[in-house]
Amino acid sequence: MSKYTTGELAKLCGVTVRTVQYYDTRGILIPSELTEGGRRLYSEDDLKLMKIICFLRDLDLPIDAISQILKEEHPEKVISLLIEQQENALEEDISEKKEKLDKLHDLKSGLKKQEIFSLESIGDIAVIMKDKKKLKKLRMTMILTGIPVTTLQWFSIIFWIIKGIWWPFVLWVIVATVWGITVSKYYFNSVKYICPECHEVFKPAIKEAFFANHTPTTRKLTCTSCGHKGFCVEVWGGKDKSKAE
Repeated sequence: MSKYTTGELAKLCGVTVRTVQYYDTRGILIPSELTEGGRRLYSEDDLKLMKIICFLRDLDLPIDAISQILKEEHPEKVISLLIEQQENALEEDISEKKEKLDKLHDLKSGLKKQEIFSLESIGDIAVIMKDKKKLKKLRMTMILTGIPVTTLQWFSIIFWIIKGIWWPFVLWVIVATVWGITVSKYYFNSVKYICPECHEVFKPAIKEAFFANHTPTTRKLTCTSCGHKGFCVEVWGGKDKSKAE
């Protein structure tokens, strides 16, 4: 079995020799044996324990608390919970940083598409990026809820042609009408639009938005602030903002 001197143990754990010696004096990492000359020697188990102590110190636990944990009947259970907690915290931190990185990529991509950009155009891109996932989820919900309606449409048409029974088609018309009105209200109550002229974020009347020419991400509307009529960019309908900041 391998034996480690104080210096070797310190190097393997990324700490100073004085730190290892200090843990010995505090009684939380006592060397497995001493040489005839009084040199400390540490075993593989001591190395594992030292790594655990370093982990607990990284969590800002004081020495006294570490000493108490190690004296528990089952210290591994407490340490396991602490490791799990730290793991979750790191995963959340990675997720937040990934989200920020995605925003930077979106901003960079948006700026490349702008032949001439200003603070207003950067603000527009920032608003578009905000709650982008929510807007994507909203559009996906529209598609998924429309699948059963479309399926019923084809079923009713085929049933009418083959069986000569027309009432399923009438049923589809009723269902499609109710679905169309419901999802349209929900959708247009959940989105807003950025005017390319004054950069205001506004909400048009549902009737205008419903019948307006549109692309997957824009809609031809009349800005309620400056009166400009043209294609406006669709964004998630959060809190009102006087300017696309």
